[in-house]
Amino acid sequence: MSDFLDSVSAFIREKNYNIYSIAEIYDGGEAESVCITPANACQNSYSVAKVFTVTAIGLLYDRGLIRTDSLITDILAEEISDSTREKMDKRWERVTVDMALRHALALPEGFLDIDCNDAREFGEDYLAYMLEYPIRSDHGGERSYTDGAYYLLARVCERIAGEPLDKFLWRELFSKTGFREVAWSKCPRGHCMGATGLYIRTEDMVKLGEVYRSGGLYRGERILSEEWVRIVLSRGYELCMSGFAEGYCKSGMLGQMLTVFPKQKRVVAWHGYGFREKNELMYFISRYGDRE
Repeated sequence: MSDFLDSVSAFIREKNYNIYSIAEIYDGGEAESVCITPANACQNSYSVAKVFTVTAIGLLYDRGLIRTDSLITDILAEEISDSTREKMDKRWERVTVDMALRHALALPEGFLDIDCNDAREFGEDYLAYMLEYPIRSDHGGERSYTDGAYYLLARVCERIAGEPLDKFLWRELFSKTGFREVAWSKCPRGHCMGATGLYIRTEDMVKLGEVYRSGGLYRGERILSEEWVRIVLSRGYELCMSGFAEGYCKSGMLGQMLTVFPKQKRVVAWHGYGFREKNELMYFISRYGDRE
């Protein structure tokens, strides 16, 4: 175990934080992890899953198959029924990939959240449910955080890649970075949710942060372009400034975390449940670099 993980795990145990496992990658090295509280090897990463969907969009962007200004209803044209087209608001025809990445859709906060709502109320066809839902007439393009935005993006990725989102990422990301296990929750018609429900090991989750820390590389192999990494960080496509040591991060609803500290050359991830003290732990980690 690294000195960092030894120090951080001792702090977590002292504070009695409800964290299952924590992992780090330092200066491009191998991923290391430590178990704090015994639990299943793979855990739900909740909204950290959105960063993986962002990455899938980036892989398609790098191949020239999609633009951020691409229209979502154009991409999904063959999957939208005539009945849904008659019912959906015409403003959907102006919705771009960028708008979905930024949650700039005119839908209620938390829309299509399978973690907080009874998913049976969405019916069998989640895409039709979304497009037929009455959208806000007063929407001015501001952010309205929803899982629906990332379900749409998962469908977009699947349509362009010609295969399910998880299968596409197995070939283009998971296998290349040495993931051990992956499972992704799906809608009744078998499409990945995109926004949540990604079950992975902490030691694997940390690897995606390393890709962004290293400008698109993982241990010397090019995964994403430097251009896409710049776009993600400049536009706040899920990875946003953390407020600690000039780092950036993405958290899940019950305390999961993927965080990058470029100045420390370190990426850290953890899984837990009901963990609400993330700022205390982030502060402790951010100050660790001062002691090295």
